[in-house]
Amino acid sequence: MTTLAGLDPDVTVPPELSARAPAEARGGARDGVRMLVGRRTTGAVEHRRFTDLPEVLRPGDLLVVNNSATLPAALPGRLPDGTPVALHLSSAQPDRQGAHLVELRRAVPGAAAAYYPPEESPARPGLRVSLPAGGAAELVQAFTPRLWYAELTLPAPLLRYLELHGRPIRYGYVDREWPIEDYQTVFATVPGSSEMPSAARPFTAGTVARLAGRGVLVAPVTLHTGVASPEAHEAPYAERFHVPAATARLVGHVRAGGGRVIAVGTTVVRALESAVGSDGTLQEADGWTELVITPERGVRAVDGLLTGWHEPRASHLLMLAAVAGRPLLAACYREAVRRRYLWHEFGDVNLLLPN
Repeated sequence: MTTLAGLDPDVTVPPELSARAPAEARGGARDGVRMLVGRRTTGAVEHRRFTDLPEVLRPGDLLVVNNSATLPAALPGRLPDGTPVALHLSSAQPDRQGAHLVELRRAVPGAAAAYYPPEESPARPGLRVSLPAGGAAELVQAFTPRLWYAELTLPAPLLRYLELHGRPIRYGYVDREWPIEDYQTVFATVPGSSEMPSAARPFTAGTVARLAGRGVLVAPVTLHTGVASPEAHEAPYAERFHVPAATARLVGHVRAGGGRVIAVGTTVVRALESAVGSDGTLQEADGWTELVITPERGVRAVDGLLTGWHEPRASHLLMLAAVAGRPLLAACYREAVRRRYLWHEFGDVNLLLPN
């Protein structure tokens, strides 16, 4: 078991609380997952179902969602000596330096690809990884001990190539491969994320209709997620994002009218906070963000957050603490473990509200 570092040394998350399959495969429904609601002003926590979301929110509240669609970003590869590996591609667009960021992982027959500790990784400058249908990735230089810049040579445009040869990235806690459709949210319209913006996974068309009937607004941003580090717990690196002018205006309008802006996922918080201007107002923005949100920095564009349950040492917890405060966040995690909530992208959710 691992500790919830920096929040509460007494909280541990047993491995059996990892969600190993989508809710639908566990006999439930997408929108039937559990939802723990925490309120910062009072410190109160309550146990709900995600289907209760329209009743928990208020008319005039605004949900901001990420419309990035998940790529089948895991490719099978081989090293020059024939050793099979998995190559995880970090987003559909090259980094600002013109090369793609990739991670090499150890191929494990019948299981998820395994993490290479840096001292065991075959990654080195000039290493050529053979990919399906004559494709290749040549490593150029290290970005972190885990991620490398790579030049790709492919026989087809990248999105088409991934559609033909890629699979969704999965980690060891997921019990089998699931189709790419299981990694898409109802808002997914812009391909580009290496991993699912999973906080929005429980939404269905029916849930969105009930929210609209309740007077809760919904607006999009785009942030294409990179390859996570469930083993390395690295700080976030640069990701491509876009905040439309209409969303920026709506956020300002809602807040001016006393409504609450609720981000659906940490990706949305990062995008919105990256678009706050020097005068404190949200503006249209497009580009790459390296913003790391901490309790010391705080948040200026969001009032609440709907999110999944994160690894105890994940850097995302700093962002969650910036939104909810450390005491409430620790209370939510203690209660989630006690009541056996499920972790990770196919798991349950946590709604953090100001009041």
